[in-house]
Amino acid sequence: MSRARAGARGARARGKGPRGPARDPRLPCGGSSRRRFRRVLSLGLPTVWGAVAITFKLACPLAQQDGMGARIVSSAVFFVVGTGLVVHVHRTLLRELRQVREVAGAAQNVLLRPLPPRVEGLALAAGRVSASRGACVGGDLYEVAATDHGVRVVMGDVRGHGLGAIGTVAAVLGSFRDAAHDEPELPTVMRRLERALGRHLRERSYAEQPVSGRAAQDGALAEEFVTVLLLEIGEDGELLAINCGHPWPYLLTRQARPLADAEPLPPLGLFPLPGELPVVHCGRLLPGESLVLHTDGMEDARDAAGAFFPLQAALTEAARARPASPQDLIDAVYAEFLRHAGQLPSDDAALLVLRNDREQAPTRQQEPERPITRTMS
Repeated sequence: MSRARAGARGARARGKGPRGPARDPRLPCGGSSRRRFRRVLSLGLPTVWGAVAITFKLACPLAQQDGMGARIVSSAVFFVVGTGLVVHVHRTLLRELRQVREVAGAAQNVLLRPLPPRVEGLALAAGRVSASRGACVGGDLYEVAATDHGVRVVMGDVRGHGLGAIGTVAAVLGSFRDAAHDEPELPTVMRRLERALGRHLRERSYAEQPVSGRAAQDGALAEEFVTVLLLEIGEDGELLAINCGHPWPYLLTRQARPLADAEPLPPLGLFPLPGELPVVHCGRLLPGESLVLHTDGMEDARDAAGAFFPLQAALTEAARARPASPQDLIDAVYAEFLRHAGQLPSDDAALLVLRNDREQAPTRQQEPERPITRTMS
């Protein structure tokens, strides 16, 4: 054995190796010590307040008297002690709420990663409103990926909202982020999403019935579904789409109009996909035009009189104002949306705007009327 190796072994034996001194496994780590200190501190202050009140009541001669002045002093002492306890509990709850919101926000940002401002000549912006009060998590999902096959976009809506929908959102988005780059055709991308959703639901079912060891065939999981819209934008702006139960996006020129009127397929999870998936050809997205994808929470929001939010009219009005960017458009629509609803909506509501800022593309006059045809792949 060389001297260097012997010296290194001796240093490790003394707890002074290259990785620093060895830590006794019986000692708590630094983070655990800090958490334990904060817990002791949070319990210690109420204990001190309580000890002050009991000591005053038992040991102070003034507290033993029955006169009006003594009672006023005793009441004042206990009022101060009670107020201190309430303030302490209030601050503790606020601190814990902030921590929970930070964790929820971090989890949501991992799932719905902030979109870049531009992708392959397309300007992007997205926004969402959660139906869960005090939370930013929800069941809406979206992603934009620049691939060798074109810019691919997914927009979806998981049944339900809040924390219960996060696992399903993660399964669908994780599958799309791989399949969008790997699969040359949109139908195969959709089938990948369907398989990922099926695996996720089976795993949830096994976890909820660990004794039987079998997936549940009925119950809440049997009713889980996800609406999914897949879009592909080619270099020349050509638009291809597969729609499984999701609202069609709006094409925004001088006014807003639905991109297509073809009948969507059923949402993923309710029924197996058919053997051949129809791809809808939606014409081209020309320079200066925008696509506005949304979830049904936008159009299902009601005002006090029960009227639905007029999303198409709000988009047309925002387009006439000529917003400087897709984010300005989203801000304008959400401001009108919240004024209409007057409170948090009953369902999550998401918007995704893509504006074509490319320079070369056919003009609108040269382009024939947008046909809505289907091809089987």
